[in-house]
Amino acid sequence: MRLKKSFGEWGSNHLNEWVKEITDWFLETTQLGGYSILLLTIPLAVVQGLFGFFPFATIVMLHLSLLGITNGLFASWIAGTAAGMVVYLMCRYFFADWFHRRWLVKLQKYEKWQKGLDRYGVWAVIFLRTIPIMPNNLISFMSAISNLKLHSYVWSNLVGNLSSIWLFGILSASIVFPGVNLQDLIFSYVLFLLVLGVIFVIRNRILSKKKEGMRS
Repeated sequence: MRLKKSFGEWGSNHLNEWVKEITDWFLETTQLGGYSILLLTIPLAVVQGLFGFFPFATIVMLHLSLLGITNGLFASWIAGTAAGMVVYLMCRYFFADWFHRRWLVKLQKYEKWQKGLDRYGVWAVIFLRTIPIMPNNLISFMSAISNLKLHSYVWSNLVGNLSSIWLFGILSASIVFPGVNLQDLIFSYVLFLLVLGVIFVIRNRILSKKKEGMRS
């Protein structure tokens, strides 16, 4: 037990040092400050969304380190939403064949989620972005080849990324700012999820009643 704790502390400290080095390098090289860091992190988020070379959590931690928790989460939401939109549009209108060849094997692995996305649309995208069970780039690609309309994806991309960034923020903030009190952040996130759940249930009931009315 003590060994596990020591290893966890070492991993946390090591990751902290690595994030700090990246942050210092960005500031020194680009001379950017505040939200202008998005000029670099949005292209990085697009690259991450296309190829998945590194986890998006890296960008979240970078924003948190530079801007603090609230502004860092907001900047991460902007970057994640922009990247999700760019990848979706590229998949849908320009490079669908290339994406399909590159991610074919992984798409077969997530076939059941593709069916769920075709069935639930917006809510499936929000769920998949909230629960980190699949890479973000695959979610964007699967949305692009599904029957999900553009305006529906825009909505699901905004809300889904908000939920995803919020969760990443809770997990990352304790690493970037050891000892910080995250009670309010966690409570507000749980409340956000409950509201989403209530909206989902109400919407499904309304749709079920409409279908029953059409049958009768």
